[in-house]
Amino acid sequence: GVGFGTSNASYTACVRSGANTPLYVSTTGTGAGGFISFSQNGATRGDITYTGSAVAYNTSSDYRLKENVVTDWNATTRLKQLKPSQFNFIETPGTTVEGFLAHEVSSIVPQAITGEKDEVYTDENSGEERTNGEPKYQVIDQSKLIPLMVKTIQELEARIAALEG
Repeated sequence: GVGFGTSNASYTACVRSGANTPLYVSTTGTGAGGFISFSQNGATRGDITYTGSAVAYNTSSDYRLKENVVTDWNATTRLKQLKPSQFNFIETPGTTVEGFLAHEVSSIVPQAITGEKDEVYTDENSGEERTNGEPKYQVIDQSKLIPLMVKTIQELEARIAALEG
């Protein structure tokens, strides 16, 4: 691997810095373009692009990549299982935020969660500066909840229209 600011890179590329912005991506181009592209086996899976004044974080969504598309499923029942919470992160005790606990979402919208509840690093999965038994925290991609929310709004709108009729 290649390490920047470290001599012990266990990743293909690792950037370690004491700066608040350890990785700075810039272009001198004008108009729209791309900052970073993510691909697997030569196929693009997502990218980070710009339009001159805004940045977009994109993931694969083209219809040609999909099959078995259905639109008649019940979102409201699943959405009602989610438990939005207010909390603070231990490192920022004075800042209250809204969000979810990853392990509670994992059974409702599994594609939104990466990692397993209470997982720890072991010899097999330890990265740079990780030790056995250190927590391997779950993470959430909250954007994966948007289709569930939109479908629920559509279902509620249909129920309201039926009641008004």
